[in-house]
Amino acid sequence: MKNLTIKNIAKACDGQLYNEEFASNKEVTGVAIDSRLVKKDFLFVPIKGARVDGHDFIPQVIAQGAMTVLSEKKIENAKYPYILVKDTQQALKDIAKFYREQLNIKVIGITGSVGKTSTKEMVSSVLSEKYSVLKTAGNFNNEIGLPLTIFNIHSWHEIAVLEMGISDFGEMTRLSKMAQPDIQLITNIGVCHLENLKTRDGILQAKTECFKNMRENGVIILNGDDDKLSMKKIVEGKKVIFYGEGKAPKTDDLGTEYAKKSVFATDSENQGFEGMVTTINTDIGSFKVRINIPGEHNVYNALAATAVGMELGLTLEEIKSGISKAKTIAGRTSFNKTKSGMTVIDDCYNANPASMQTALEILSHATGRSVAVLGDMGELGEDEVNLHKIVGKSVADNDIDVVFAAGELAKNYISEIEKSGKNIKTYYYKTTDELVDEIEKYVEKTDTILVKASHFMKFEKVVEILVNM
Repeated sequence: MKNLTIKNIAKACDGQLYNEEFASNKEVTGVAIDSRLVKKDFLFVPIKGARVDGHDFIPQVIAQGAMTVLSEKKIENAKYPYILVKDTQQALKDIAKFYREQLNIKVIGITGSVGKTSTKEMVSSVLSEKYSVLKTAGNFNNEIGLPLTIFNIHSWHEIAVLEMGISDFGEMTRLSKMAQPDIQLITNIGVCHLENLKTRDGILQAKTECFKNMRENGVIILNGDDDKLSMKKIVEGKKVIFYGEGKAPKTDDLGTEYAKKSVFATDSENQGFEGMVTTINTDIGSFKVRINIPGEHNVYNALAATAVGMELGLTLEEIKSGISKAKTIAGRTSFNKTKSGMTVIDDCYNANPASMQTALEILSHATGRSVAVLGDMGELGEDEVNLHKIVGKSVADNDIDVVFAAGELAKNYISEIEKSGKNIKTYYYKTTDELVDEIEKYVEKTDTILVKASHFMKFEKVVEILVNM
């Protein structure tokens, strides 16, 4: 790993190197916080958790061949080099920042309230038509996951697509100091993480902290149909590209004009579970493309990927090819056909009102009986009850046939559905486990079943039951 020698690591995290006589001038071959993943010549960073202290595994990783370790306390009688630091988590971030600065690579940062992961997948699919791409895996998008993703960038990578997730002020500043994006993309400003950020303006402020740590001549790509993002004043003088549907720029009540979009979609056609067909228009030409993932939001993902691709020199033909090859990943609107004939839409990784409404719109295109299995949404702040009621209204508006709900707040889905007067069967359970015990009794072989809730509800248990029926 470029320039990650023991001495440089110590310098990068302002640590004190002990037992220097045992240190080599070789570069470490990897960085891990999980002792089980440590291999020969790795750097091990022990993290103190609620139940486990990574420091307890230092002798084990040395035996496994680790080149060096960080530690928050002195290690007696050590016969290996180690680096004493005040805070291993902060040191992890400092080292990631140093490593990123050694890399001659373009970095695309992706954030937003909804659609970060699906946009990341679409952007990566497009850029892979021309470049060797490293992308964020799983949920490695926070202050622990992002540095580990950065450490996975190797000499053969030409592009890194980094997802950046936050829930409070200051987090994006810390993430962007590590990532230092050349291109920063923001998908939208929605209503998630209101517990800390309070309002959409608070979310806007927190998300746009990333602009301050971009590389020189950085480019910002924004959803021009989002009322918060489309105001030019937020980009702080940097080059900005807006994307969105092909409508004329609008003005608000004060006569302020929203940004014009240089990448926009026209003639979009929703083909249900078969995906979307749309025409993407750019300054250098237009192309019609099939997006093989259901949901109208994927048009926006394709537009974002087009803007990134053009900025990095891809042809329109390469961009079109990459869009058509994009796929979903497990837990994120992933379609599963069971042996019994049911279709299970696994979207149980996380949830907020906007992503719930998007998923319900997708479910509404089911040819058989549409079934929504919905759980609580977290981190919505003081307005959480009303936001759950809004999702319940969306269930009714989309004419879903059957709803299973679990969780304390999920009862608001049911009350709103009942208030609509529509003939929707509803089943309510206090806990996920109660729902899991009952659901097999009521689903049918021809059902299309959406499973969606915030991650803490552990709805992967529901998915497991259904896909194995």
